[in-house]
Amino acid sequence: MLRSALSELLCYLQVAPFPHLTTVKVSVLAFVSGCEAWFFLEQPEFSWTAWAWVILTGLFAWGVILCQADAFSRYREFKRMRRLLRRYGFRPGIFRLVAASRCQRDAALLAARETGCRAQARNVFLELGYRWYHILPDAIVANPVSFFHPRFLRSTFVPGKRS
Repeated sequence: MLRSALSELLCYLQVAPFPHLTTVKVSVLAFVSGCEAWFFLEQPEFSWTAWAWVILTGLFAWGVILCQADAFSRYREFKRMRRLLRRYGFRPGIFRLVAASRCQRDAALLAARETGCRAQARNVFLELGYRWYHILPDAIVANPVSFFHPRFLRSTFVPGKRS
């Protein structure tokens, strides 16, 4: 029981390394800005600076939530990809669907490793022109404002749904 829970936790951490690292960074920023806000709120005189730090702390807290939502989405996508690979075997089309994002490629490669077709999956991504330094999703590279578009958010946080 404990062993399976630990293996699931390790798998969850491996599936989405970038969102987890970003969570750590944003958590540190939230802690530091929270300490600054607490320091300024303890001062006897009213200060707009204190409220600016409070707002900044809240924004960082939302950043932590979004990063973990992204990590959880990648974990769900990993499980879906693993299930597809076990059921149908290696099919390049499966990997082309998730090639547009580094986080999705990482989840797909972990699923491929667990099902024994990592080298084939890696070749699909290499043939599509993706390298280790392609971190940002294709949609964000093409248009940075598309981060706020409902279609991008849905494809990011609801794996398997394409609009």
